Amino acid sequence: MPDAPDYVYALSPGTAAGFAVGRMEERVAEYQAAIRSTQAAFSALESIHAESSMRDGAGYSLIRGSETISEVLSTSVAACRSELLTTQPGASRPAELLARALESEIPRLRQGIRQRTIYQHKIRFDAPTMDYINLITAVGAQVRTTSELFDRLIIIDRETAFIPVDDEREVTALQIHHPGIVRYLGKIFDHIWERAIDVGTASARHAPQISDTQRAILHHLVSGQTDEWIARRVGLSRRSIAEHVRRISEQLGSSSRAQLGYLIALNGVLWGAEGATNPQPTAPAPDQDQDQ
Repeated sequence: MPDAPDYVYALSPGTAAGFAVGRMEERVAEYQAAIRSTQAAFSALESIHAESSMRDGAGYSLIRGSETISEVLSTSVAACRSELLTTQPGASRPAELLARALESEIPRLRQGIRQRTIYQHKIRFDAPTMDYINLITAVGAQVRTTSELFDRLIIIDRETAFIPVDDEREVTALQIHHPGIVRYLGKIFDHIWERAIDVGTASARHAPQISDTQRAILHHLVSGQTDEWIARRVGLSRRSIAEHVRRISEQLGSSSRAQLGYLIALNGVLWGAEGATNPQPTAPAPDQDQDQ
């Protein structure tokens, strides 16, 4: 009893839980305030560091070691105020990495951060990556794909950029503060973004139904073979080959053979099937050279 310390009495469990949980919530609120304060302090120091680097003529910082790179990236992205731009080359990302990314990305997106990411077309056929993309786009992220990407790029608030220094991306990275360079990298991202295909609206349209026979025809077609040569190779008439090509062209929206080749590469038709690989040029048999 508050006014009689030598006496105690039993409260209901619900009332006692309220007191206990209330103290825990107070501690959580204190920790959250400390986290925000620490992030703000380091963010202020980051701007001072960037200004100092530019005065010294550098405008960049070299970061070595996978753990250090990961920590610097995490801290910088956590301090993002308005916009996060990233490119992710490659066919897929590890499932455990995607799960960790969701833990930080979804709260950030719900806070109103604009996030745009560019992948390569191949991820459209990777189930874990597509599941991850569906989750983040549902809370506001934008994702597009393109046929090729030069390398990984991260741009935060159009003020700081991260790029790999060499092919071993986890060993050394470059943190760039110089406004001119960051602006240039941002324009490169925007250029690729404008020509990339939105995952949400284009995935169904760019996944044509291709039979095994049609896939074989396309392999030879993109290798430069004529309809007559392909007809002999797959055991069909030349008219049948032309009809298969016409049907595929209709699915992809192509109006010419040149455009068809481009759309085949753009939409990943030949490597979309399970077990399929990028087509390799097929050389004609020696007695068929005259058909070319």
